[in-house]
Amino acid sequence: MKAYIIIFLITFLAEMGDKTQMSTLLFATKNETSRWAVLTAASSALVLATFLAVIVGSELDRFVSVKTIQTVSGIGFILIGVYTLWMVKQS
Repeated sequence: MKAYIIIFLITFLAEMGDKTQMSTLLFATKNETSRWAVLTAASSALVLATFLAVIVGSELDRFVSVKTIQTVSGIGFILIGVYTLWMVKQS
């Protein structure tokens, strides 16, 4: 149960305010789109993406060390942050 709570909280906090959340918010504001359709489509997409991440992640450690995955992920997040700041500065 402890692992579930930790995974839930980290995933929930990571998803709050990201671009996926913002695009879902925008879809929900359109009058011609049902709120239930937006909820169903967005939830299904998140479940599928999570399913693929779990399947790939459970097999990936057979080929690449966890340390390497963490390092590449960290560098990727830093690059995305730098790119985002650069784009803000350009506008």
